[in-house]
Amino acid sequence: MNAQPSRVAVLAHDLFPGRAKTATGVIRYADYDVAAVLDRANPGTRVSDHISIPDDRDAPVVESMADALELGDVDALVVGIAPIGGGFDESWRDDVEYALREGIDVIAGLHYFLGEDEDFSSLAEEHGATIHDVRKPHPDLTVAEGRASEVDADVVLTVGTDCSVGKMTVSLELTRAAQERGVDAAFIPTGQTGIMIAGWGNPIDRVVSDFTAGAVEEMILEKGDDHDVLFVEGQGSIIHPAYSAVTCGILHGSMPDAMVLCHVAGRDAIHGYEDTAIPSPETYVDLYEDLAAPVHPGEVVAGAVNTSAIDADEEARATLDEFGSSIGGPAADPIRFDADEVLDALLGDRGR
Repeated sequence: MNAQPSRVAVLAHDLFPGRAKTATGVIRYADYDVAAVLDRANPGTRVSDHISIPDDRDAPVVESMADALELGDVDALVVGIAPIGGGFDESWRDDVEYALREGIDVIAGLHYFLGEDEDFSSLAEEHGATIHDVRKPHPDLTVAEGRASEVDADVVLTVGTDCSVGKMTVSLELTRAAQERGVDAAFIPTGQTGIMIAGWGNPIDRVVSDFTAGAVEEMILEKGDDHDVLFVEGQGSIIHPAYSAVTCGILHGSMPDAMVLCHVAGRDAIHGYEDTAIPSPETYVDLYEDLAAPVHPGEVVAGAVNTSAIDADEEARATLDEFGSSIGGPAADPIRFDADEVLDALLGDRGR
């Protein structure tokens, strides 16, 4: 993405908020204003009816792109869903075409490139709109040189027990919290949602396998001498039947000094692969540290747990304490509570 829009509509039909993590991430963290969320299952509600957000991040939920435009001007339509496999759902076509006919840009993070769809590309050209396929890598990527450890910054990587456990959210929350302490921290985006939020980045899960570590290293080398700490957005899980290769590429390409293990409370199997059980947190610590060690030693020093499925704060805190004890470090839910203990473990005396 070369330019950030200022006011957007976010398409999240039928899956908002639970399975529309791109929509949720954009609403919470992107700098632009969200005019409306498109969700035909919940028109007439508001975003705040579904997720916890600050008042200035709230927006109406409407049925279509036409309804969104009745609320005012929109610069871009963001496809806020990234399903397994990254395909395009034909039920979204009418809203995308409506936006393009109105000369509105479309931003998508799918493996299906909207810019290569003849109908979409023709409409975009005819009406002066631009299609941004943020999962399309730039053409000059190459293999890693094993140089990420040379940068001045400390590198912190979020790793996970599964997909969709909050690695991007934790990375962004830690970046923001560190900055509030006066630490010069930066976020390194590796997935479509992070790229939409930050306005730059390499989509690691779309890169040729030989170049995955190199694509991460490129970003570390670009930012690593300009900041004190880099928080790298992890992807997938080291045991994931489909995505473990992406996880390993990010681990070796970023050469992290420290890792934060992310989990969702109550999840005991890989989402979409329920025959694959999620092992103990201790097992993950060993797996990630052992795999990192031959390239660059890095420790899992803290954890982050999404406790949204737990009603009582007392029970949520007990869950965090148990997870922290199992990994030998503090654990936090930065959305529900704060990230202070995790930051203390990661930053030491920085920013105090």
